[in-house]
Amino acid sequence: MNSEPVLSVSELNREARYLLEDNFPSVLVEGEISNIAMPASGHWYLTLKDNSAQIRCAMFRNRNMRVRFRPTDGMQVLVKGKISLYEGRGDFQLILDQMEERGDGALLRAFEQLKEKLFREGLFDDALKKPLPDLPQHIGVITSPTGAAVKDIISTLKRRFPEINITIIPVSVQGKTAATEMIKAIILANKKQGCLADLNVLVIGRGGGSLEDLWSFNDEELARCIADSQLPVVSAVGHEVDFTIADFVADVRAATPTAAAEILSPDQEEFKLMFDAYSRQLAASIIDAIKQKRQTLLWLRKQLKHPGRKLQEQSQRLDETEARLRRAYKNNLNGMKHNLSQLHFSIRSHSPQQLVKQYRQQNAHLADRLVKAVQQFVYYKKSKLAEHTHALNTISPLNTLSRGYSITYTEDNQVLSSYQSVKAGDTIRTRLFNGEITSTVKNTETPTQADFSESDE
Repeated sequence: MNSEPVLSVSELNREARYLLEDNFPSVLVEGEISNIAMPASGHWYLTLKDNSAQIRCAMFRNRNMRVRFRPTDGMQVLVKGKISLYEGRGDFQLILDQMEERGDGALLRAFEQLKEKLFREGLFDDALKKPLPDLPQHIGVITSPTGAAVKDIISTLKRRFPEINITIIPVSVQGKTAATEMIKAIILANKKQGCLADLNVLVIGRGGGSLEDLWSFNDEELARCIADSQLPVVSAVGHEVDFTIADFVADVRAATPTAAAEILSPDQEEFKLMFDAYSRQLAASIIDAIKQKRQTLLWLRKQLKHPGRKLQEQSQRLDETEARLRRAYKNNLNGMKHNLSQLHFSIRSHSPQQLVKQYRQQNAHLADRLVKAVQQFVYYKKSKLAEHTHALNTISPLNTLSRGYSITYTEDNQVLSSYQSVKAGDTIRTRLFNGEITSTVKNTETPTQADFSESDE
């Protein structure tokens, strides 16, 4: 033994670590988490196990920050890392770089991704939801013919409103072919042929189960088929806590198959009560109508008279008419006599002598009015002439010249308003109030403020 090299424990563990890391640089391992620890340092320490073995694992903070879920004991995960050995204790371990969920965790992540995708495309918009019929005559049920869901739907519809027709379109609700079968069933129902010709609404669903059991209802093609359906679709998958993509894209989501049947069917007891109320209302309306007709009949009977009495009334009316006619004739004759008297008076009042007398009086009156009007007109014109004379004197240039002002003209009889219009040697003419002055210009200059001040003084 003395001839062989001697290694310390640290050297042995270091050599073993190098050997493991060189031969297993990266491995994928699936297992169940147990004994997970998350100290304040931010590193994760856990044990990954299966039915017959386990291995210690470490995932340092700079790596576990990328994990999008929080691992817990019992969770099935898929990890990627490298095999190593912790030299301080000689423990065989796996240093993790990546971690993702397996089983339900992976399914849940796929569910959320598809949900987000279809939401962005607008397949969940309320504007796309089709209204359910108030009272469907024929319901198509797409489900397993042997499951509890179809029994619940049938029993509920028979209890609430047995007049509704039900057609079961059998499909698988679990397994690889389930989604394809349900798509074909929806397409077949929308063709509305044969016994499906009068379908009003579709129910698609099944009983409760795990996320994996309900996974067929999370199929993308099935979701798009439900959205494209011309018939309104009620989704009734699982229990109240279960949600699938079919629930979001369907026109109505029912918590359970029983709830779907209750949504689509009125309660026959309520219909009976409503029918009884309408019957009572109809009977009351009929009784009221009969009473009104009886009252009308009585009134008509009272209006109906005996022929003899009617002849008496007609005879009495004839006498009254004759009396009115005699009074009218007498009144008409008196009116004509009065008119004749008026005509005689008019002829006398319009004799030539009377007319000549009236015209003479009118001529005298008109001549008097004409003299007065002429006098008033002459007085008015004299007043206006005096006013205009005063106004002309007020604005007359001669009146302005009488106050010391003058008007200067150039040789071509233009009013001189600026010194720049003449030059030295030009002849100018100045008009005063009582005469004119002719002058020769010696020079021109611009007046200053001082000149105006001196002039004012």
